[in-house]
Order: sequence, then C-alpha cells, then structure tokens
Amino acid sequence: MHPSLSIRCLADLGAAFRRERKALKLTQAEVARRGGMRRETVIKLESGSNVDALTLLKAISALGKALRIAEVERLEYEELQKFFDADDDK
Repeated sequence: MHPSLSIRCLADLGAAFRRERKALKLTQAEVARRGGMRRETVIKLESGSNVDALTLLKAISALGKALRIAEVERLEYEELQKFFDADDDK
C-alpha cells in the first residue's frame, strides 16, 4: 500500500486491500488459499464489511504485507463518528 494512504473506515480498508491484491496480480481465490480462508471472506473484506482482526491479519499476510500504525491528525468525535456511520450503512 502507498505509504501516505490513510485508512479511516472499513470501506477505505477494503478498497486499499483490493488495489494491492490487483497490483500483485492475485485473484481473490489465491489470496484466500494463501490465507487459509474462503474466497467469500476476501470478497467481504474487499467490500468494506466487518471481518475479525485475525482474519484481517491473515489476509494482509497473504499479500506479503503488514499493518503499520502511523500518527495522524486526531479527529474529533463527531468527524470520526461519520466514518463509523458510513460503515453501518453497508
């Protein structure tokens, strides 16, 4: 993933994951096999749906990637709540 990419909601995470998978020329089935999960789980992740943390880590590892926590400008509660409300609409 691009080092300056900021992921602040599940939709952003799913889109970034999909872009990275495609850049690596991997199919959803290949990622699922590498991560020990079902293809439907990869579809769920890429659509911005909620998956558990272990599944997320397995999927990211299947791409040969890792998570990095970076310092960003702190969002106020109201602004942050908008991101979560957007995720609930799915």
